[in-house]
Amino acid sequence: MPQIVGAPWESFPPLEVHEWTTNDASWFAVYTTSRHEKCVAKHFSEREIENFLPLYQKAHHWKKRSCVRLELPLFPNYVFVHIAPPQRVPVLGVPGVLGIVGGLVPAALPDAEIEALRAGLAPGRFEPHPYLVEGERVRITAGAMAGMEGFLVRRKNDLRVVLTVDLIRRSIAVEMDAEDVEPVSPDPV
Repeated sequence: MPQIVGAPWESFPPLEVHEWTTNDASWFAVYTTSRHEKCVAKHFSEREIENFLPLYQKAHHWKKRSCVRLELPLFPNYVFVHIAPPQRVPVLGVPGVLGIVGGLVPAALPDAEIEALRAGLAPGRFEPHPYLVEGERVRITAGAMAGMEGFLVRRKNDLRVVLTVDLIRRSIAVEMDAEDVEPVSPDPV
């Protein structure tokens, strides 16, 4: 059989395969199909994959003046999973999962960030907020979310701190009392 010289695939560099040296579990953001976050979280629970789907309540007025309280995802299209990187195959096999944020090398979220969200959701008043990167930078000084930094915004007579998850480019706003936040001094240049 004749050998093909100069085949097109010979000019491409070999595909780089990443191996993880650690099996420590971390939190990862999983991107889902639109409006399937609860279904994906249910599948994760059935498969015994630790997951976190932060929800908030919103009053919705339907026609004929009926009011219903809905539980909606705080981060639309995202569910968080706590897995070791080699365990990503079962996660990607769940119906409704489009991928893990970061691609071939999933990007882990800081454990402290997710744990603060989990602890702070119960008593807090949260709602989604447009992605925000500018404003007065403040640090939360009290409560379950102490130490987290965000941007201060006013809405009517309430103070809100907008917390941003940079990895997924999403923000949430949480109502705070003025005495529970302190300004963060800018870094000297």
